[in-house]
Amino acid sequence: MTSLAVAGAIFLVWLVLVFLFTPGINYHLARRTSVQAEDFLYTIQSTCQAALHHGNRVTVLTDGPEFYPAMLDAIRGARRSINMECYIFQAGKMADRFIDALSERARNGVNVTIVVDAIGSFNLWGRPIARLRAAGCRIESYQRVRWYSLQRINNRTHRELLIVDGSTAFAGGAGIADWWAFPQRGRSRPWRDTMVRIEGPVVAALQGVAAENWLECCGEILTGPDFFPDLTPCGDTTAFVVKSSPSDRATASRVAFQLLIEAADETVRVSTPYFLPDRALRRALLDLRQRGVEVMLIVPGAATDQQWVRLASRRMWGHLLRAGIRIFEFRGSMTHVKTLIVDGLWTVVGTTNIDNRSFEHNDEVNIAMRDRSLAARLLADYDRDLAGSDEITLAAWERRPLWEKIVGPFVWILERQQ
Repeated sequence: MTSLAVAGAIFLVWLVLVFLFTPGINYHLARRTSVQAEDFLYTIQSTCQAALHHGNRVTVLTDGPEFYPAMLDAIRGARRSINMECYIFQAGKMADRFIDALSERARNGVNVTIVVDAIGSFNLWGRPIARLRAAGCRIESYQRVRWYSLQRINNRTHRELLIVDGSTAFAGGAGIADWWAFPQRGRSRPWRDTMVRIEGPVVAALQGVAAENWLECCGEILTGPDFFPDLTPCGDTTAFVVKSSPSDRATASRVAFQLLIEAADETVRVSTPYFLPDRALRRALLDLRQRGVEVMLIVPGAATDQQWVRLASRRMWGHLLRAGIRIFEFRGSMTHVKTLIVDGLWTVVGTTNIDNRSFEHNDEVNIAMRDRSLAARLLADYDRDLAGSDEITLAAWERRPLWEKIVGPFVWILERQQ
């Protein structure tokens, strides 16, 4: 028994070391490049192993009262197929509206498939699932906790995708929950977030992402024009899909973010709900400032849903602020926006947070887009968010409460796991 106890203790220590102390990859560019360079479009496409798609139409949808009705309208208009993948599908008033719309379409012969994360959408199980299945919707749980898959318990699907008839897609950071639609806990506004509606050839790649985890959950390969119709150009946006799965530590989303940020010439604008960059990304941001690139970050303020993460983030701001990076905390409600805007030319919208959990542990999906008019539209929202935020100066950061300075060093382990 003693030897078994020792072996068990050694195993637990090893597990903690692996999960909490594995060093990050030292990401950096082999040589300086620019997002303006002629070859950059094909460099990032090849590096991320993704196909470029020209001629897409992208519509920015700001906040739940705008994107939820658009998503529900698309579902109600479906004629052949609806594919959803959700990290968060939480029972409530908004979930009921989606369940009603999805069920109605399934009863009328539309092929409805839904993948929800077993942990992120835990409370959907029970009556909501029964209603969907009774209507003919097919729903699967991603990464249920089972004895033979415990080594992958840290791998969640963090994707939020809706594809209708294989021709219209919705992507961004928002799942299905009341906090995106209605004020919560005395707040005057629901969560701030951004989704995009996408039409055109790139939708086929997003459909392929949704099909990937459907296959993993139940073994079925989605085929045919109901899911993959012929798509023709309908807009001016060049885009590609950045699909990340943690088959290894160097995920495509991490590479895309590093490449776009390091290749900036003029401006970098970041919105993220959880800002815990690793050393390589912090170094890249500092290098940008040395080159004169203007860097701004919008993160949640006191209304964050993850106070410990905010503490872990704030402890590392000193050297960023000293370098001239401007950091703003959104006030009034939680901001869950996940956007990157580089030089008013490139934009990334999707599910990836600036933290190790997104970059190394989760299944994520982002859309990288090259379109100045689209960047201008997102920058307009960014400027409004800045107006609703408080800038954190170096002096203000140094005056943060004593208890925060004391607690901060003890939450550093979140930098590798959050």
